[in-house]
Amino acid sequence: MASITDLRNGIATNLATITGLRTGATIPDNVNPPYAIIAPSSVQYHQAYHNGLSTYNFTVTLVVGRASERSAQNALDAYCSPTGSSSVRGAIELDRTLSGKAFDCLVTGMRNYGSISLGDNTYLAAEFDLVVQAD
Repeated sequence: MASITDLRNGIATNLATITGLRTGATIPDNVNPPYAIIAPSSVQYHQAYHNGLSTYNFTVTLVVGRASERSAQNALDAYCSPTGSSSVRGAIELDRTLSGKAFDCLVTGMRNYGSISLGDNTYLAAEFDLVVQAD
């Protein structure tokens, strides 16, 4: 049976394939962009008999610096692209079993592209919605 920690670790491992992107399996106190924050947003239990399937929803918040608005937006655009070497979707779906801990993992969408305040700093960010099916 997969734990939320196992699934978060698998997502972080997949995201680590993007050159230069920092990520971790826990929510940090401070970020050093570019950084991917992985957080569970909901879980639906009893999706099959005898607890054979649960559906986990995660949000990955991708944060980039704002030293230059143009370069920050170009970097975020690359992360939001469905394909390419910086694609969050491509990296996460590279191993849809999350190192054997899940039956499937899909990035279902991107939302909230814009400014985000963390601590005393303002960054550019986007949120990615993931659906993970595991036992």
